[in-house]
Amino acid sequence: MPFREQNITHFKTLAQIKTPRIMRIVSLLLFLAVMVVVAFLIKAPWVQTTSGAGVVTALNPNDREQNINALVSGRIDEWFVRDGSIVTKGDPIVRIIDNDPQLINRLQAERTQVQAQLRAAENGLATAELDQSRMSELYSEGLAARRDFEQTQIRVQEFKGRVAEAAAKLSRMDVNLSRQSVQMLTAPRDGVILSVNAGDAATFVNAGDILATFVPEAPERVIEIFVDGRDIALVQNGDKARIQFEGWPAVQFSGWPSVAVGTFGGIVQAIDPSAQPNGRFRVLIAEDRDDPHPWPEERFVRIGAKVRSWILLETVPVGYELWRQLNNFPPELTQLPAAQGELKGVK
Repeated sequence: MPFREQNITHFKTLAQIKTPRIMRIVSLLLFLAVMVVVAFLIKAPWVQTTSGAGVVTALNPNDREQNINALVSGRIDEWFVRDGSIVTKGDPIVRIIDNDPQLINRLQAERTQVQAQLRAAENGLATAELDQSRMSELYSEGLAARRDFEQTQIRVQEFKGRVAEAAAKLSRMDVNLSRQSVQMLTAPRDGVILSVNAGDAATFVNAGDILATFVPEAPERVIEIFVDGRDIALVQNGDKARIQFEGWPAVQFSGWPSVAVGTFGGIVQAIDPSAQPNGRFRVLIAEDRDDPHPWPEERFVRIGAKVRSWILLETVPVGYELWRQLNNFPPELTQLPAAQGELKGVK
């Protein structure tokens, strides 16, 4: 009998103690769990993402919120809309009149006078050119003095100057008359009057003052999000994205977008080449037409609604992603085929 067993036989109670079966089972389960976790970290795929928050906006600047400005100075005569009014292209919005109600009539009378001056100058120029032609013939035949011939040339140039001056004055009159005539502001396209900013009738406004705010109808929606400068180098046009709209129920799994619920597809449309003052870069994401779930209707997701988006990058093991997050490293960067070819050529 070995020495160890001989010593244990002296302690009968200790010899009767055995490892409980439940502990062996727990140890086995813990070992299996560790193996499963290790296998999961090594084999399970994880889609890297870079996220950002933003708002819904319009791709075309003409589809965004815009101001309706006064084109001329004057007094508001009548409003044809109010906050929330739905308008179609060409509908009247507001009429502005000048403080002098006879201003347009006086401008038209002045324009008529300038037209008469222009016609007189043109007639004088025709006569002067005719005199110049006759004097040229007489001078060539030696029947007229050189001084008289030069005087006719000077007279022609004087009338040309008068014609040019009258034409310029007439052009300025047309511009003034056109500006004063544009006193009825109309809707540039179908849309909604968001707010009326000017006062009621008899309120004086200057040219360029904001009278109302207008929102066009049925804009082409995109979202703009702001991405951290650390990850922006990995984002490219055409990258896929998942979008969560404000107020829309969703369950998002960053690493497994295929099992996300309530999110919608998007494609990176544009990336700003320069950063915002806060150091983030703006990224525009349009709707993914190939996604089976189209974006909600405009009445559910309006311009200006808040969103959060995840731009999908590379697929890596879960363990690598945990290691990257713990070390605060940027996502994985995959070299383009052209770059790989260049590297091979260098080797």
